[in-house]
Amino acid sequence: MAPEFLPSACPHDCPSTCALEVERLDDNTIGKVRGAADNDYTLGVICEKVSRYRERVHNPDRLSHPLRRTGPKGSGNFEPVSWDDALDEVADAFKRAADEFGPAAVWPYHYAGTMGLVQRDGIHRLRHAMGYSDMVETICVTLAQKGWIAGTGALRGTDPREMAASDLIVIWGANPVSTQVNVMTHVSRARKERGAKVVTVDPYRTQTAKSSDIHLSLRPGTDGALAVGVMHVLFAEGYADRDYMERYTDDPGRLEAHVKERSPAWAAEITGLAEHDIVAFARLYGETKRSYIRAGYGFSRSRNGAANMHAVSCLPAITGAWRHPGGGGMYINNALYDIDQTVIKGLDIKNPAIRALDMSRIGAVLTGDEDALLGGPPVKAMLIQNQNPAMVAPETVKVLEGLKREDLFLCVHEQIMTETAALADIVLPATMFLEHDDMYKGGGHVYLQVAKKVIEPYGECRTNHEVICGLARRLGAEHPGFSMTAWELIDRTLKDSGLPGADEAHKTRWVDCSKSSEDMRYRHGFAHADGRFHFAPDWAALGPDHAVMPELPDHLDNIDKACSERPYRMVTAPARRFLNSTFTETPTSLKKEIRPTALIHPDDCKDLDIEDGDKVRVGNAKASVVVHAKAFDGLQQGVIVIEGIWPNKAFVEGIGINALTSADAAPPAGGAVFHDTAVWLKPEEQGA
Repeated sequence: MAPEFLPSACPHDCPSTCALEVERLDDNTIGKVRGAADNDYTLGVICEKVSRYRERVHNPDRLSHPLRRTGPKGSGNFEPVSWDDALDEVADAFKRAADEFGPAAVWPYHYAGTMGLVQRDGIHRLRHAMGYSDMVETICVTLAQKGWIAGTGALRGTDPREMAASDLIVIWGANPVSTQVNVMTHVSRARKERGAKVVTVDPYRTQTAKSSDIHLSLRPGTDGALAVGVMHVLFAEGYADRDYMERYTDDPGRLEAHVKERSPAWAAEITGLAEHDIVAFARLYGETKRSYIRAGYGFSRSRNGAANMHAVSCLPAITGAWRHPGGGGMYINNALYDIDQTVIKGLDIKNPAIRALDMSRIGAVLTGDEDALLGGPPVKAMLIQNQNPAMVAPETVKVLEGLKREDLFLCVHEQIMTETAALADIVLPATMFLEHDDMYKGGGHVYLQVAKKVIEPYGECRTNHEVICGLARRLGAEHPGFSMTAWELIDRTLKDSGLPGADEAHKTRWVDCSKSSEDMRYRHGFAHADGRFHFAPDWAALGPDHAVMPELPDHLDNIDKACSERPYRMVTAPARRFLNSTFTETPTSLKKEIRPTALIHPDDCKDLDIEDGDKVRVGNAKASVVVHAKAFDGLQQGVIVIEGIWPNKAFVEGIGINALTSADAAPPAGGAVFHDTAVWLKPEEQGA
C-alpha cells in the first residue's frame, strides 16, 4: 500500500511557513514530513528541524493529561487531574484575582509557538471579553518592522520568488541557511541561472556567510553606519539614480548633504570593517541594478535596530533598484494579508483603555516594577500559551523570581514540560499543529494556507481554541467566537476578509495574496500618503520614544557599548537545529548542537589563556553564566557569540544566557535587545 501524504503547513516562527506534505501511517501516527514540491516558494525544501517532526509529535516526553502542582513551585511534583477539574481551578483563580484586584490582575500571555491565526490569537478574545490586561508583543519583530515601515510605509517588498531574477543578493541581518532555508533555494537559482553574487552582512561567519561570495563581519549594532558609509560612495561616485529619487523619494538633496561627511573611513571606525571592503561593497551594489536586499530579524535584536533597518532600506531607493525585476528588497510581507481577525481576536469588544503590558518586560512586571505595571494592580493570575518565558524572555533571573511567586496563579498550556510549565499550578497538555485545524500567512512569501489536522490529538491533548472556549464558558465570557469550531472561525475570517471560504482555500492548498511585480516593487509609489520613500521618516508616528531617532539615516549610538569593565559585545544568535525553545527537546537537535558554547576570537582566547573546551564565565551587572569556549576566527576581536536558545538547565550552573540580556524597551516603540549586550569574560577553570 502506497504511503498517504496529506497537505499541511509549518506553523513555526519562521517567515517561510513552508507548504508541507505529511505521511500519515494511521490515525495517530505520522511518518515522513517533506516540502510541497508544487508550491513555487517552498519548492519541496524544508529545514532539517521540521523534516524530523516525527521526533516531536511522538516524543515520549509529551504531556498527555492535565496536571496539578502538589509541591513547591519548580519541584516537579504534579498529580493527574481531569480536564473539568483543571479548567474549574483556572477559572476560579482568575475570578479570585479579578474580584480582589480587578480584571487587569489577570494577564493572558502568549506569542508565536504557533503562527496559526486561530490557535495563536484566540487568547485575545478571552482577554477582551473579560477585561484582562492586554499585551504589547515586542519580543521579536517590533524594531525591524518600525524601521522598514519608516521608509516604505508598508510591511512588504519585492516578491521573494523574484530573487531568481537578481544579479546581487544581499542577506543582511539574517541566517537563512539555519532559519529560513527556502531563501537559499531561490538564491541558488539566481546563482545558477544568472551568476548572481551573494553578500552576507552579519557579525559572525554563519552557515549563510560561509556560502556567500562576500561576508562583511561588522561589529554588532553598527549596520546603520555601514549603510550610511555605502550611501556616501553611491552619491560620490555616481551610482545614485537621481531621476528615480526625484520621482519617488522625499528629500534626496538633504540626504546627500548629510552623508557627505560620513565617509567609508567614518563607517570603518564604527563597524570595525576595512575601509576598502566598505568601498568595494558599495561599488558592487551601485553597479548592480538588479540588487535584492533580504533583510532579516537580526535588526530587531539591537537598541538601534529600527534606525539600522531604516538606513539599510534606503539603499535601493538611492540606486533605483526598485525599478528592476529582481531588484529592491524585502523584510516581511505581512501587509499583503488583509485578514479581518475581528472574530478570532474579539476586536469588536476590545476596550482600548485597559492597560497593555510589555511582554518583553515580564520579569519587571512579575516582580512588581511600578513602571512596568503602568501604575495598575499586580499580576496575580496568568494563562500562558505558545511561549516559554522562563527560557526565552530577557532578564531570566527576574523572570524566574516572578514566576516562582507563591501568590501568582499560573496555568501553562504546553506540549512538553518546559521550564515555564514546571513552575505552573496547572499544566494543560496541548496539541501540535498536525493535530488541529488552522490558517497561516507566510510573512516570507505571498501565500495564505489553510490546513486540516492530519492525525488525532495525542492522549488527552486539547487545542488552544478548545481551552480558551472552555475557560470562557466557566467565566461567563460572551462572544460569538467562543461557540464556533476552529474550522468555522477560519471560514468566517476568510469570508469577512473577502477571500475564499475554508473549504475552497483548503482544496486549493494555498491562496496567492501577492500584488503585481510592479506593485510589490512600489513602482506606482510607496505606501505613504505622499507616495514617496521617506529618507526623513516621521518617527513620531511610529512610537512614543521617537525623540532619540535620527532625522536621516545614521548610526544611532545608543547600544550597550563595550567598556573597560565589559569589553566584549555578545550576540545570542539562533542555533541551526533549535527554533527558540521549540526543538530543544528533540534527540537529534540535542545530539548535533552538543552544548552551549561561546565562540571567541582566537586572539581573545590567547589573551585570556583560554583553550577549546575550557569553561568560561560570561557576565555583566545582571548575572553571569558558565559555558564552554571555542576559538572561532569568523568574527571580530571583542565579539563573542553564544548560539541557542538552550534551556537554563543545559548551562553549567543551571541559568541560561538570557540572564544577561536586557529587557530595556528600545526606541521608538519597544522591543527586546537580545544581541545588544556588553559583557566581561574570564576563564572559569581549565579543562572540560
